[in-house]
Amino acid sequence: MFCNTSTPGHSTFLLTGFPGLEASHHWVSIPINLVCVVSILGNSIILFLIRTDPALHEPMYIFLSMLAASDLGLCASTFPTMVRLFWLGTRELPFDFCAAQMFFIHAFTYVESGVLLAMAFDRFIAIRDPLHYATILPHSAVAKVGAAVLVRAILLNLPGPILLRRLIFPQISTLSHCYCLHCDLVGLACSDTRINSLVGLVSILLSLGLDSSLIMLSYALILRTVLGIASPGERLKALNTCVSHLCIVLIFYLPKLGLSVLHRVEKHSYPALAVLMANLHFLVPPFMNPVVYCIKSKQIRQGFLRRFQQKRVDIS
Repeated sequence: MFCNTSTPGHSTFLLTGFPGLEASHHWVSIPINLVCVVSILGNSIILFLIRTDPALHEPMYIFLSMLAASDLGLCASTFPTMVRLFWLGTRELPFDFCAAQMFFIHAFTYVESGVLLAMAFDRFIAIRDPLHYATILPHSAVAKVGAAVLVRAILLNLPGPILLRRLIFPQISTLSHCYCLHCDLVGLACSDTRINSLVGLVSILLSLGLDSSLIMLSYALILRTVLGIASPGERLKALNTCVSHLCIVLIFYLPKLGLSVLHRVEKHSYPALAVLMANLHFLVPPFMNPVVYCIKSKQIRQGFLRRFQQKRVDIS
């Protein structure tokens, strides 16, 4: 890296596809592009159903619509650079574009994590006090929770791009992925990055770290509440309401854990695998969330069938 020729905020970053498979990028990227398209369609359908069906205007489904919106934002933040890289062969990204993409990727990730936490406590309230569920969580409270999650994501990520502008980068820097991440950019800097690293660590601890801990706490409370139910049938019914949420929590956090382990153990031995895991890390949750809820939620399936049957009647 030629740091002595760099000036803050005027670097160009090169995206990285699949090392060793550059000649086959078009073919390799087809499954990834299909996943992105299905993710966008699936989450758009979820948003449309919840918006237009009064039967789905409950706190659980409103939180699900927030989750779908954050998934769409994540797809919109990562998909364009993937298309430019894999289909157009364009690797260059200016500093400002890279910093903006980094901000939106991390912000939507934190929003999704916060919404998953809100959904966990929503399930706890629904199981512990079902008779007063609507009173404890009115639409105004749900809106405040959503606003708080969004504001937290913005405030935690706003210092990142600002602090990056004080760093010195090489004129040309090669990223590890096909999008911009905070840890990747900080690792490429030639100047002192201790403040940036500290801010990034605090941001993660106050979002993903705190949320995952509170989600585990909420499920411990749910399990204790369920074990206090006398009827085995009622226990099973109560736990079944949490299956969909538990699945998407695992889908959200397990790829992050796997990518973290891979980066520390075998990243340099299998660079193509590391890139694939990094892409799946952001693509799998938006793809799987609508699938899980369409399979497990009877209300979502019924809402879809009602809209489909209404459309058929209108056409007839």
